[in-house]
Amino acid sequence: MLEMQKQSNNPEICKPLVEAVIEKAKEFQYKFGRKPAFMEVCGSHTMSLARTGVKQCLKDDVNLISGPGCPVCVTDQRSIDAMIALAEGENRIICTFGDMMRVPGSNKTLLDSKIAGKDIRVLYAPVDAVKVAEENPDKEVIFLGVGFETTIPILTLIVGEAEKRGIKNFSIWMTTKLVEPVLRYLLDAGEVHLDGFLLPGHVSIVLGEDSYQYLVDEYCISGVITGFETAELLSGIYKLIDLALAGKIAIENNHPAVVTKTGNQVIHQWIDHYLMECDEAWRGIGVIAKSGLDLKPEFDQYNAKKRFTVEVGEPKKTKCRCGEVIRGLISPNNCPLFGKACHPMNPIGPCMVSAEGSCAAYYQYMRESF
Repeated sequence: MLEMQKQSNNPEICKPLVEAVIEKAKEFQYKFGRKPAFMEVCGSHTMSLARTGVKQCLKDDVNLISGPGCPVCVTDQRSIDAMIALAEGENRIICTFGDMMRVPGSNKTLLDSKIAGKDIRVLYAPVDAVKVAEENPDKEVIFLGVGFETTIPILTLIVGEAEKRGIKNFSIWMTTKLVEPVLRYLLDAGEVHLDGFLLPGHVSIVLGEDSYQYLVDEYCISGVITGFETAELLSGIYKLIDLALAGKIAIENNHPAVVTKTGNQVIHQWIDHYLMECDEAWRGIGVIAKSGLDLKPEFDQYNAKKRFTVEVGEPKKTKCRCGEVIRGLISPNNCPLFGKACHPMNPIGPCMVSAEGSCAAYYQYMRESF
């Protein structure tokens, strides 16, 4: 596998692919009088496209637009404030992914609360939260469950583990998001003209190739499921342009080694057992109906939103334009705070904090291109 990854980043392979994509893009421009426009809807794609130099190489020929694929970034401000307020309670241990620690709330961050003495722990294996609860029976242990379909199965696994061990002092604050509802929102809104989607490889392992057929049947737009290495990304972009030139609308699986037609059915069973659809608020968008998942009523004992009351006020307003970046309306450098008031050492919005954030990707790898 490591050797395959090395090959996927091999300049001798990637340089001809870049040239082929540019040539194909020029055919598109000659035919349609404009650059092709594609959106990547995965935060890992956003970071990979910037880090590998693909966006920089193609910026004159292909419009690659970052979409709402970073789970931390799309979490709305009120939810962030609620999670920070949750951490302020007594006799609690908050467990979280590392990206959440520095996301600005209206008044502070989780890191600020930790520095002030609150017990907030970054876990690399979320199931360890159950162990923390087992080791601290006198404390309420709450895991912050932020994520898309890639992370959601892990959350069901945690609940199952707590259930199996009979642990009573553990719960999850669910703030999950689903890919299909937000893609439908973007297409229905029509704010950005798109010729296709680079579809997320990790999420597609769970969902399967067939789950995207609505893009073809209802919206007449193509998608290519792709991995994260340079050659895979370039191949995906090439296929999207090729489909557009041929006048063909289709979903193509460019990641067949791990993505099947129907996805992971075992994971689907876990999700169906523990979770139900719910309305979720998205940063820069608002509430999208049935765009998240929450625990079913029979698992309320593990639902932190049912166990704890958290009150937050109106979120603090800033000049941060993360919401527009997430929707693909502007590039990070179009935000007046980008690289000035807002930078990795002083992030104003989540897009500059997260390892999958568009602003973080631009700041680290693309500033000289603008």
